[in-house]
Amino acid sequence: MGNAAIAHGGAKLRTPREQHHFGEEKQKEVLSEQTTVAKSVDNKKSSSLIHHERGSVTTGMFVESGSGTFAEKYSITCMLGKGSFGEVLKCKDRVTNNEYAVKVISKASAKNKDTSAILREVELLKKLDHPNIMKLFEILEDSTSFYIVGELYTGGELFDEIIKRKRFSEQDAARIISQVFSGITYMHKNNVVHRDLKPENILLESKERDCDIKIIDFGLSTFFQQNTKMKDRIGTAYYIAPEVLRGTYDEKCDIWSAGVILYILLSGTPPFYGKNEYDILKRVETGKYAFDLPQWRSVSDDAKDLIRKMLTFHPSMRISATQCLEHPWIQKYSSEITTIKDLPSLESAMTNIRQFQAEKKLAQAALLYMASKLTTIDETKQLTEIFRKLDSNNDGMLDRDELIRGYHEFMRLKGVDSNSLVQNGDTTIEEQIDDLMPLLDMDGSGSIEYSEFIASAIDRTILLSKERMERAFKMFDKDGSGKISTKELFKLFSQADNTIKMEELEAIIEQVDNNKDGEVDFNEFVEMLQNFVKPEKD
Repeated sequence: MGNAAIAHGGAKLRTPREQHHFGEEKQKEVLSEQTTVAKSVDNKKSSSLIHHERGSVTTGMFVESGSGTFAEKYSITCMLGKGSFGEVLKCKDRVTNNEYAVKVISKASAKNKDTSAILREVELLKKLDHPNIMKLFEILEDSTSFYIVGELYTGGELFDEIIKRKRFSEQDAARIISQVFSGITYMHKNNVVHRDLKPENILLESKERDCDIKIIDFGLSTFFQQNTKMKDRIGTAYYIAPEVLRGTYDEKCDIWSAGVILYILLSGTPPFYGKNEYDILKRVETGKYAFDLPQWRSVSDDAKDLIRKMLTFHPSMRISATQCLEHPWIQKYSSEITTIKDLPSLESAMTNIRQFQAEKKLAQAALLYMASKLTTIDETKQLTEIFRKLDSNNDGMLDRDELIRGYHEFMRLKGVDSNSLVQNGDTTIEEQIDDLMPLLDMDGSGSIEYSEFIASAIDRTILLSKERMERAFKMFDKDGSGKISTKELFKLFSQADNTIKMEELEAIIEQVDNNKDGEVDFNEFVEMLQNFVKPEKD
């Protein structure tokens, strides 16, 4: 990547010389009083902030599950970029030919504190499951390097798209920033603050003009606690909030950064500029900006109003991520996007959810693994759109009321009166959803997260192919014995609940152990997966 820049008089919005895919740290751009990586809360504190029930199943269970060497599992296709911690490469799975991005971190070049910071970032990402947040697949390690394998996004950085387009229409800007808001809302509800949101840390999923965005680079992110201020002075000059410079701030710093991004999307220029970093930071400290350039004349008052609310100097008076999504300007353009009735996969998805009957914890874990780690972007694209339409408040999770509203809308589109279900002796939609919620909510969080939705809504023939069931079985069968033991389950389930006991895992095995040998073989595993669907009534 070259030295592309957006000019505002003498100001330049800098882009790093080196391309990154996972969010390689740009040392010259990052401000810090101590190190470039923020101090994170310890694991004990972080795990207490996201609550799950005992024996819960989460996507994070499967991230550090890689066995075998990187060279055995993947072949290198090409280099995507090079950063301070190592290289980012495109790689291909030797079995499936699926492509991924891998960050290769040399143990020799990474200092101990750098390595621990990278692994802290991975720990944080394991707890996030959202369609606009980058997805990790696995971590591998050998004597020389760490290999962090993630989803491959081919559209490049939002920064480069800004350079190419100069400025965005209000509709395109709203489509992009609403996805950023959704990701921020989800992060903040899970007590995660990003602290370095900027166009370089937002990737485009593909080269399609209306593709989804992905928030990346959680190297400066941390868990936060309500009513507790953070003090680390970190971020990037153009996007850093004034209160971060003052050294006392909360999660609202992410809203400020997103406000700067929206300002740039609509005008092609940064709101705070200067000849050098010192000048830029001095302007940020004042919090003063203007809509005085000619391009702002054609931008609506609603758009400017949202920016003003996001760039409010005092954080306590600044709009929240949820309020950003509720703003009239966002609502206006959200209503113009594809409606749920235009999605061809709707009927099969809603039918699949209604038939979902995976009561056994091992079945839930296997299905969640296959849905989150063994599917491609193309296979889940339609379901992602349906998830967004059902997620009426855009927080990246589905609650009971959103599922009920979605089913009523689905029945209406089919020409069925929901009230007639009771008259025909069937249960109401509300009763059906109440029965389904404990099955769909695999981690016991009270909401249906993105991968839980995919696992329950995806076409069974896609998910339950022989190849995918074999790969899922091998993921559980760590020692390759041909059977899944309680010890192997402990390694997985303890990542979601470190207090789980062996007798609880023995009960999970017993649910599917037909021959009563205390372990699960492949035939038992397949039978379990093939029996999780409840047939529809005639």
